[in-house]
Amino acid sequence: MTRTYRIGQIVPSSNTTMETEIPAMLRLRETIRPQRFTFHSSRMRMKKVVKEELAAMDAESDRCALELSDARVDVLGYACLVAIMAMGHGYHRVSQARLTQRTAENGGRAPVLTSAGALVDALRVIGAKRVIVVAPYMKPLTELVVDYIRHEGYEVIDYRALEIPDNLDVGRHDPARLPDIVKSMPFEQADAIVLSACVQMPSLPAVAKVEAMTGKPVITAAIATTYAMLRELDLEPIVPGAGALLSGAY
Repeated sequence: MTRTYRIGQIVPSSNTTMETEIPAMLRLRETIRPQRFTFHSSRMRMKKVVKEELAAMDAESDRCALELSDARVDVLGYACLVAIMAMGHGYHRVSQARLTQRTAENGGRAPVLTSAGALVDALRVIGAKRVIVVAPYMKPLTELVVDYIRHEGYEVIDYRALEIPDNLDVGRHDPARLPDIVKSMPFEQADAIVLSACVQMPSLPAVAKVEAMTGKPVITAAIATTYAMLRELDLEPIVPGAGALLSGAY
C-alpha cells in the first residue's frame, strides 16, 4: 500500500509562496516515487518584515505547532527563515526542540524543522564553504541573516538585499529577475549560491537556469526545507528539476 504523509507548515499569515513551492516539489516527486503527501498549515500574524513583527510572530509558533499536532502530521516545517535568524545565533536549534516538545505534549509528537536550520544544514550537505546570498529583506535584516550564516561556519563572500519591506510584495517578486542579480555577483568564487534566503521570495522557476548559467549548486530556503523534510521522513531526498540538492547526488 502506498503511504501518504501529512506535511505540516507553520506559515507567516502573509506568506503565499511556501504553500506553493514545497507542495510543487513534492508533487514532482510523486511522479517518480510511490509516496503521496497532503499539506496542512497554521498561520502566525505578520505583514511587514521588520524585527518587531518577526519577534511577535515567532511567539505564535507554539500555538501553530499545537494546532498542527492535532492533525497528527508526520513532520512540521517552520516556514520563516528571517524570523528565526533575527532571534539570535543558533536559535533554530532552540525553536526546533521547543516546538517538537509542544507536539509531544499534545500526544502527536512530530519533528519540527525550520527553514533557517534546513538552509545551513543544506550547505553542509553539499560541502559548501563560500557562498553568495540573495535575500529580499531590508539591509539591516539581510545583514542579520548573513551574520547568522557566517556564525554557522560559512564564508558569505557577497550578498544582495533587495529591500522589499512588505511581505506580500516579496511574494510578488518575479523569479525571472534572479539570474541577472546573480550575474552581478562574484559567483565564480563561491561553492554554492543561496538564490533565495527566504521562503516567501519565489525562486523555484529560476533554479535550473542559475545552475546552468553558473555551474554552481543552487540552494533556496524552500529547496532546503523540502530536502530536510524528506530526510526526516526517511524518504529518498530526490525531486526532478529542483536543483542539485534534490538531484539524488546527496
